[in-house]
Amino acid sequence: MGGGGGGGDGDTAGVHGADVRDHDGGTACVRGADVRDDDGGTVRTRRAPAAAPRPRADALRNRERIVTAARELFVVRGSGVPLDEVARRAGVGNATLYRHFPDRTALIHQVVLSVMSRITGRAEEAAAAEADPFEAVRRFVHAAADERIGALCPMLSDSFDHDHPELHAGHHALERAVDGLIERAQTAGRMRSDVAVGDVMVALTQLTRPLHDHACMDVDRFAHRHLQLFLDGLEAPARSELPGRAVTLEDLRAPMAD
Repeated sequence: MGGGGGGGDGDTAGVHGADVRDHDGGTACVRGADVRDDDGGTVRTRRAPAAAPRPRADALRNRERIVTAARELFVVRGSGVPLDEVARRAGVGNATLYRHFPDRTALIHQVVLSVMSRITGRAEEAAAAEADPFEAVRRFVHAAADERIGALCPMLSDSFDHDHPELHAGHHALERAVDGLIERAQTAGRMRSDVAVGDVMVALTQLTRPLHDHACMDVDRFAHRHLQLFLDGLEAPARSELPGRAVTLEDLRAPMAD
């Protein structure tokens, strides 16, 4: 449980009607949440949102620190971690966190985008680093596993805006990057032809998902071993015929049939 008042997860309790100065040098005003002031107390801010100022360099750095801290905590403990713990890990005050992210959903949204961007970057790095196209696929899979994408999937709840334009753009960028790796390996005859991006992403998600009642560090002990078994099955020539057809990311986004 987090500190900072009488709310269930440490995010709320206090008095109404205050703007507070944050670590970016501005003031933060959030919807009915408590933030720590410069004296170490808590203040209940007014409900009207503040106008967003043009971000400064230090504000952008603080935002990135908050997203990084949230990603690290959410992977280990889930997205219900008290937000004051996220602020402490990021080295900022509660006011600074709420200035950038007025509620938990906004922070989760940014964490998901961050992970997608990082995994896309891993695919691009693998393509540039490896002359052998299948070794590029192998490099990407192991690097992407380190991002623990499976641990973030539970955050994509019904309240998450799956139709947000930024999310669509992130999906498309990821699909292009990974599809480029797969197509190059298949064209070179190094990877079986009956798989697609969705097959790779499903395996990554399942093999990096935290085990029930186990810490994420336990998953780390086995994920790369099991991913290597999966990669051996991707390499051409295929030793068996797969049921169904190759899975795309569009297939994964499609609703289940009744």
